[in-house]
Amino acid sequence: MKPRLADYRADDLRGIPLCNLDVSEAQRFQDDSIWGCFERLRREDPVHYCQDSPYGPYWSVTKYRDIVEVDTNHKTFSSQQGVTIVDVPDKHWTQSFIKMGPPKHREQRDTVSPIVAPENLAKLESLIRRRVTTILNDLPRNDAFNWVDRVSIELTTQMLATLFDFPFEDRRLLTYWSDVAVAIPKAGQPIDSWDKRSAILSECLAYFARLWNERINAEPHLDLISMMAHSPATRHMEPSEFLGNLILLIVGGNDTTRNSITGGLLFMNRHPSELRKLRDNPKLVSSAVSEIIRYQTPISHMRRNAAADVVLGGKQIRKGDKVVMWYISGNRDEEVIDNANSFVIDRKHVRQHLSFGFGIHRCVGRHLAELQLKILWEEILKSRLEIKLVGEPERIASNFVRGYSALPVQIAA
Repeated sequence: MKPRLADYRADDLRGIPLCNLDVSEAQRFQDDSIWGCFERLRREDPVHYCQDSPYGPYWSVTKYRDIVEVDTNHKTFSSQQGVTIVDVPDKHWTQSFIKMGPPKHREQRDTVSPIVAPENLAKLESLIRRRVTTILNDLPRNDAFNWVDRVSIELTTQMLATLFDFPFEDRRLLTYWSDVAVAIPKAGQPIDSWDKRSAILSECLAYFARLWNERINAEPHLDLISMMAHSPATRHMEPSEFLGNLILLIVGGNDTTRNSITGGLLFMNRHPSELRKLRDNPKLVSSAVSEIIRYQTPISHMRRNAAADVVLGGKQIRKGDKVVMWYISGNRDEEVIDNANSFVIDRKHVRQHLSFGFGIHRCVGRHLAELQLKILWEEILKSRLEIKLVGEPERIASNFVRGYSALPVQIAA
């Protein structure tokens, strides 16, 4: 049996043969020791073939420009077999517009995109600010608490409930379903089988089906369920496709913002000079938000499959091969991003990052994510809150979502 990556210390990767370097191991993401693996691949084998992994053979694309090349060529690199490194069993497969090509992809994406159009974001801004102010004011003083639960989850879940016009008292169900949807079933874990995952997500489908039936018989409104129910592109979806699009919208609206809210506070604590820079010049908030999103990279990877034989980075990729774009690695590529391993809130070209993807599948809700982070940091600065880290972050074991389950902090009275 080949040595597993976990058998090597984080600082002793030179001894592992390249052919054994499998960067998909979730433990490396949970203990935050994956960086040396990606540095080695960028340096020695930027388009790297892993023959043997728990998810089958796959190509790792780890440099910025190669990732952009894959992401912007949807005809050669297709998302139709899935967007994560995991091959979901046919029985549990759900279709969604991120797994489609034109024209159906565009028609379904256009159905929901008005909710994050500039004119609607302008309407949402005052609501977000009121909610942020309430959340911050309600936080305990002088007592440690979990920032993930009290702020990151609460703010994003309230926003999701608004976008879906979802019953507010049940909003934490959205977080739960998001976590279940991105979980890879594993023995000994809460989601220990694909059947269990599907059973829980069927409860999600049943809940939203009730909302759908209410909205399809009412006048159209600017909420995601009503928009899908009344659009010719989506109103005749099969239940599994409806569920797939729900999962896409819930995860997309949850994980990017939620984990960047947590990561941002962590980075500011670990780089106090950058926090001082922000306090001295609050006009840097928008720039800081972009840097937080780059440095966090809340979605570590996206996967495609080659629709034809193609050469990438000098490597021959065969039709059908699984190709994984490691955004988390491309965002640290110093050939494109100067001083990429450092957190610098006023860097030049701060919006030049991969966290939202490129091409036709670029994150539809990216401006809403940035808006929530911007308002949060504006209100933290305005309130002069001193939010101190009082313990180590707890990360989730996932090679897809780069997330946190806990961040212990304390606010001085």
